[in-house]
Amino acid sequence: MPVVLLAAGVSVYYNSFSGAFVFDDLPRIVNRPEIRHLWPAGQYLADSRPMVGLSLAVNYALGGLNVWGYHAFNLGVHLLATLALFGIVRRSLSRDPFRRSYDRGASWLPLAVALLWMVHPLQTQSVTYLIQRGESMMGLFYLLTLYCVIRGADSPRAWGWYTTAVVFCALGMDSKPVMVTAPVVVLLYDRAFLSKSFVESFRQRRVLYAGLAATWSILVASGVVGAVLFPTPEVETTVGLGVAVVTPLEYAFTQPGVILHYLKLSFWPASLCLDYVWPVARTPGEIVPPAIIVGLLLLGSIWAYWKKPWLGFVGAWFFLILAPTSSCIPIQDLALEHRVYLSLAAVMVLVVITGYAAMAWLLQGLRLRGRRVPWIATGLVITFAALLGSRTVERNRDYRSRVAIWRDVVDKRPNNARAHDNLGEALASGGELDEAISHFQAALRIDPNQAGAHSNLGGALTVKGRPDDAIEHCRAALRINPDFAEAYCNLGNALADMGRVAEALGPYRRALEINPGSAKAHAGLAKALAQRGASKEAIKHYRWALRVDPDFANVHVDLGVELFEQGRHDEAIEEYRAALRIDPHHPIAHCNLGNSLSARGEIDEALAEYRLALHSNPRHVNARIGLGNMLQHKGQPEAAIEQFREGIRLSPRNVIARCNLAAVLASQGRRREALELVREASEIDPNHAAVRRIRAALRE
Repeated sequence: MPVVLLAAGVSVYYNSFSGAFVFDDLPRIVNRPEIRHLWPAGQYLADSRPMVGLSLAVNYALGGLNVWGYHAFNLGVHLLATLALFGIVRRSLSRDPFRRSYDRGASWLPLAVALLWMVHPLQTQSVTYLIQRGESMMGLFYLLTLYCVIRGADSPRAWGWYTTAVVFCALGMDSKPVMVTAPVVVLLYDRAFLSKSFVESFRQRRVLYAGLAATWSILVASGVVGAVLFPTPEVETTVGLGVAVVTPLEYAFTQPGVILHYLKLSFWPASLCLDYVWPVARTPGEIVPPAIIVGLLLLGSIWAYWKKPWLGFVGAWFFLILAPTSSCIPIQDLALEHRVYLSLAAVMVLVVITGYAAMAWLLQGLRLRGRRVPWIATGLVITFAALLGSRTVERNRDYRSRVAIWRDVVDKRPNNARAHDNLGEALASGGELDEAISHFQAALRIDPNQAGAHSNLGGALTVKGRPDDAIEHCRAALRINPDFAEAYCNLGNALADMGRVAEALGPYRRALEINPGSAKAHAGLAKALAQRGASKEAIKHYRWALRVDPDFANVHVDLGVELFEQGRHDEAIEEYRAALRIDPHHPIAHCNLGNSLSARGEIDEALAEYRLALHSNPRHVNARIGLGNMLQHKGQPEAAIEQFREGIRLSPRNVIARCNLAAVLASQGRRREALELVREASEIDPNHAAVRRIRAALRE
């Protein structure tokens, strides 16, 4: 049976392995320097979720930012959690009151529960969305804690199982604070399945419960409890009583509607969404009906716990695991699908057990009960698993790129300003600036106070050659959020693009005051300093940027340019090669590497690099010029002439292409054509060094 579960899990998540880093993956994985070194461990273990940080550091140590390894880890956690759930359900069904009623079905009912839970598309946000491994890791440790307690109750060496349960509970607390309810859920299970009363539970396992309760101290020591209950006013919080966007009462009024949405998705997962931006419930119509329904379900679970403890425990499992995120403790995002990761198990248990009971009753009424039950049940389980699994495969495709997932959110939530902003940012990073700008503008129409959209729009407008408009939007972002480091970076870029390099230094330095670890700010300041002639300080900031983000290919290239200008060709070559290890198709890195190799006299190697640059970008004019120079040096003047002419066609005002073409033509005795090219070059820039050189050569 475990083989069936593992095979099914791999089959429905195989297409997730090519999925991209999205949303919070970027700040918490891609741009997080703490995970780039396994030692010293304190840099990521100091986080409120040290187990998550450790897992990310291991991933980075094994494969850098190769997304495949992160997906493999997430799926591995989910598969282990599935096996743990299978073990819990199987051992629970072997106990009273199930022993007699479900004896025949005990072999496949646990498999059905675990299988449907595992392949359900609602789980994709905890598995395919990489940073949400915190939820699935916590879920795994939650399940293992309960499983060890169940095994300990039947073992003559119970202390070993109970000790392991406490260890798993501690690891869960270190994965996500939702684990806070685990000791309570274990106690409720104990009373429902293992003991006749709470008194007996405590008498038989008091050391166990003392150990489980002791793990709560981890949440205190890590600062989670303090951050939730006693927020620091000067720190912007996203969880706890310090959240500015919603009060505890508003949050509590909104959550019944959110819980009903989770239940709807459990049965009909047709409209999954990464980022709901769920509205606060404010009117009686939004508050009262959901509150009545959820209240009745909660009261029914409490009543059932005394009358039918197993049924009450299933309800308690659902509500208690959701309680930390769906009660009265405000969280900035009111609804997120990964929060129902473990609670979904309760729904699947009820569906499978009640479905089995209903089917058995129906077949008995038709006098068809017997051997037909397992076969019919198996067929139904396979059918539902196939339907859910196919939807999971389809949902995984939405995570294939940042653009794809944000298009999905915008389609489902067209009034989500944050989704438009993130879609615009993803499009801009892929060079689709016009569409990106339209989404930034859409975000600002929905919410004019979106500082991020203003800043991102400013960055895109700078690239589009509209620095005046860019400056206006960057300043608007800073009026909304005066401590927005990214906006200062984009403001510096816009000023530098206008030639106001001296003014750009201030915004870059301010960005670094706010966020000293900003690779983008270090890189922008370095480029501005290089333009001002402060080469030594520029190199220092380029190296700082690379300490923060060693995979910043453009910074390797810019640092290489600065080193090349200083005549440090060997060091420049190392930087260009570092950029190409990160991005093998970087045309500027190939071209500049060709320049450095040419300066060292390595003509064949330089020739190869120029060709690679043009393979990546056939419109790269400098690579054409470099290739033409190498062909001339190799005694192939006609081929060189062809490259220079193509360079002029691509860039009609390029002085160097004209001068180099003139030199080749002159060497071929075609002096009149050469002089005409020199005249054209002189009209474009009479003081250009290349013009002066070719003039002198022609005079000789």
